[in-house]
Amino acid sequence: MSSTQSTLSVSFLRALARRRRARLQGYTPDPVTLQALLRLHGDASLVVVLLVLSVLTVVPVAGVGTILSFAIFAIAWRWAIGGLHRPGLPFEKSLNHIALSPQWSERVLRFMATLYTRADRWLHPRWPSVFHSRWAMGWAFWIAAMAAIIFLPLPLGNVLPSLSLVFLCLAWMFKDGLACLGSLIVGLAAIAYTAAFGQLVWAMGVQGFTLARSWLGL
Repeated sequence: MSSTQSTLSVSFLRALARRRRARLQGYTPDPVTLQALLRLHGDASLVVVLLVLSVLTVVPVAGVGTILSFAIFAIAWRWAIGGLHRPGLPFEKSLNHIALSPQWSERVLRFMATLYTRADRWLHPRWPSVFHSRWAMGWAFWIAAMAAIIFLPLPLGNVLPSLSLVFLCLAWMFKDGLACLGSLIVGLAAIAYTAAFGQLVWAMGVQGFTLARSWLGL
């Protein structure tokens, strides 16, 4: 594991401490944006961008999940053509304007610090064949599938697909194939939840149509 990966939790804890110290001194901390989160990583890889976007999709800001789902689709396309090390992405400038509230800024920073602390403890290189280039198209399809679920307006529908993508990104960062298996399990749960919700909506629609016909005497 690289020293960068092992100190990520420290970077986020320091950022959280700086915000709290500024607030105690009477200052208003700057809002946390995508650019700020990427700067804390010190890494410009596509995997890191996907990880940050996946975390932000569960933040309850109106329309953010929908907007970020298109960005995740773009990442899936870049993943499919083998561009994991990107110099820049076309949507990044517009996404940098998405700012979190002070409360959610601290929650996201705390979550990222905890995430890397646990990952540093539990993940390690294994199952290297999972990361072979022959599987790139399959993983790109998986990312696009999770983005499609995030796009749908389902109650709490962002949580499972976002968590699946987080597992996938950590797997790539720590080269741990077992985390890829975790991504698949959580993603399949997201697909099952989406299918069940869709079936429920369809059944309610059919029932409503039947009731309407009976009221109208058709």
